Amino acid sequence: MSNYDLIARMNQCFNQLEAALAELHQQIVPLRLLAARVFSLPEIEKGKEHQAIEQIAVEQHLGQAARDLALEHYQRLFIHHNKQHVSSKAAVRLPGVLCLAVEPLQYAALQQQISRINRLKAELEHIITVESGLAPEQRFDFVHTHLHGLITLSAYRTITLLTNPDSVRFGWANKHIIKKVKRDDVLQQLEKSLKAGRAVPPYNRQQWAELVEREIDDVSRLPQQATLKIKRPVKVQPIARVWYQQQQKQVQHPCPLPLLALCQLERGAAVPKIGELLNYDANAVKHKHKPQAKPLRLVVKRLHLYTDAPTL
Repeated sequence: MSNYDLIARMNQCFNQLEAALAELHQQIVPLRLLAARVFSLPEIEKGKEHQAIEQIAVEQHLGQAARDLALEHYQRLFIHHNKQHVSSKAAVRLPGVLCLAVEPLQYAALQQQISRINRLKAELEHIITVESGLAPEQRFDFVHTHLHGLITLSAYRTITLLTNPDSVRFGWANKHIIKKVKRDDVLQQLEKSLKAGRAVPPYNRQQWAELVEREIDDVSRLPQQATLKIKRPVKVQPIARVWYQQQQKQVQHPCPLPLLALCQLERGAAVPKIGELLNYDANAVKHKHKPQAKPLRLVVKRLHLYTDAPTL
């Protein structure tokens, strides 16, 4: 596919996503709001994106005010939707839930619309991250040349739909993203970064090339059979724990966007109990005991790449 065709598809996909989100807004507004609770989190200022988070103060919103904030948040995709001092590198999160009374036709229409929105979000992400063939550090320029000011993480985040939950409670999760990778795949990624030939702040072009060359050399010296893992820390995230009484089942969802809970009252569903998201305090977190993992050593710091192979 030519670059021109790819750009045309990306723009078409995004335009369809914007239209679908606007249509969702129109579908939700007339529905009977049974309950709503969302929690706004402190804004992250420019230059403070990578600071360790020790505390998060939560502001609660209820009822129609919560619904209006949620509907606005679903369509908050661009840098210009943020205040001037707010970082564009950290997507704004708004955990919470809207509980809506729905009749059968409304239920089916909302299910179909949410499915369509999430499908368009996945398609947009695939176009940008896979079909473009661009290395991660090249994607920013590509996206912002054609969709100026788009916050891609906000565009990719899917909307979670719940059916007749009995309770929705909120909390915080600290975790690492751990992914096994192959040595040759890492080398291919590094070679791609080197061939891109651009500077990545705070390095100039020459310094960046020298850094990537050292990384290629470090990875090349590893045995082919060495275990390699990306072990990237993720900043504390709001989560929702949803309980279904009849099935005796709890489901945990990441919650950067408000959940949509559809309640079929004519089928005997009740308004779910909604918990509160408390302020986060890193010093008060109690960690569960975990078995000691096999020790790993760091190979490429910026990629959070670790191995079990000994130093040569």
